[in-house]
Amino acid sequence: MKTATNIFVLLLILFSVWALLTPTIKIGGFERGGTKDLGMKLGLDLAGGTHVVLEADLTQLAPGQDPGEAMDGAMKIIERRTNAFGVAEATVQRQPAGNRVIVQLPGVKDVGQAIKLIGQTAKLDFRKQKLDETGQVVLDELGEPVWVPATGTMDDKDVHLTGAFLKPNSFVELTPTTNQPIVHFEWNAEGAQLFKQITTELLNMPLGIFLDNELVSDPVVRAVIEDKGIIEGIKLDEARLLAIQLNAGALPIPLKVVQQEDVDAFLGADSLKRSLQAGVVGLGLVMLFLILYYRLPGLLASLALLYYGALLLAIFKLLPVTLTLAGIAGFIVSLGMAVDANILIFERMKEELRGGVPLRGAIDRGFSRAWTAIRDSNITTFIACVVLYWFGSQFAAGQVMGFAVTLFLGVAVSMFTAVTVTRRLFGLALGAGADQTALYRI
Repeated sequence: MKTATNIFVLLLILFSVWALLTPTIKIGGFERGGTKDLGMKLGLDLAGGTHVVLEADLTQLAPGQDPGEAMDGAMKIIERRTNAFGVAEATVQRQPAGNRVIVQLPGVKDVGQAIKLIGQTAKLDFRKQKLDETGQVVLDELGEPVWVPATGTMDDKDVHLTGAFLKPNSFVELTPTTNQPIVHFEWNAEGAQLFKQITTELLNMPLGIFLDNELVSDPVVRAVIEDKGIIEGIKLDEARLLAIQLNAGALPIPLKVVQQEDVDAFLGADSLKRSLQAGVVGLGLVMLFLILYYRLPGLLASLALLYYGALLLAIFKLLPVTLTLAGIAGFIVSLGMAVDANILIFERMKEELRGGVPLRGAIDRGFSRAWTAIRDSNITTFIACVVLYWFGSQFAAGQVMGFAVTLFLGVAVSMFTAVTVTRRLFGLALGAGADQTALYRI
């Protein structure tokens, strides 16, 4: 059992170091990392981003529609779109008693792309060419076909087929032959019923696919289709945005951009560098204190702290967790708790040794008797993290939520390293002959 645990601890640290030193990790559809900052995602205060203010046109609301509910719905859809786009720690806030929404997107430098992502309605609908009495296509003054809504019958009523009938599972795929992107979509039961009627009516005739009143493509219907379809003829970036927008749903009210700007990192690269230097110096001083005061146990605890740091940063990169200044604070607080756990264990060990218990027995009792205090302390911290995260979510305070997440993960990892890893290191030290009590500062 001990050998299996040792192997697991060794493999875990090797995997963590590999994850941190590999700039970009790609495994199938899983992709994490980048070429800067160990591939970590940095928040608005550390990496900058985009700040956009949107204003809702409440005059476009349907009669009887509640403005507050419409604004809340718009905010939820914007949050879903930014999350699906991979923008973590995005801030979406509504101005009190107003019709404006403030959106801050960490790491997004292209303002135009950000506006496309959060502000477009992505209203999808299907149309057919208008025919005259002789069955010929009616043309407009420019010689282009006139399109009219493609409708089907439902409950004895003509219903226009639109994106409102889509399931939220649209996705982008590159065609193997042309390498061009296509967006797959699937209808719900009502949409499938309408699509079947429409493709039956338009066999060997074009079906117009319109996005925000612009013709995207007009494929010729070759078979009766019921539940699925594709959109082609658009660029890859546009296809990806469209899939996100279709899955998130259309905005319930029109939003227009009234302010947009790039946001520089609040701290700046130099401040970030100095903060990291201060962190390294602080960690070095803590390790020096542990070694001088506790001798061999201090050295083993220091090694466990390095293990803890590598493992936690690898988790931050793989999830990924967006690091803000508050998130780094959560990481440092959890580091202190990892040290506290080791000190509790060492003091228990010293008490056992002073009581005449042999070294190996004192080490076992030290870990077992300190465990309850470590467990109870960390559980209360977990509860505090959950409360902090809930509190932050109520006020869209991303930094409070980030602090809670990093602290929760840090404390969870510190429990593992302080108890399991440090104990394995004690076993290795004893196996190497380090069994003189003088090494344990009694």
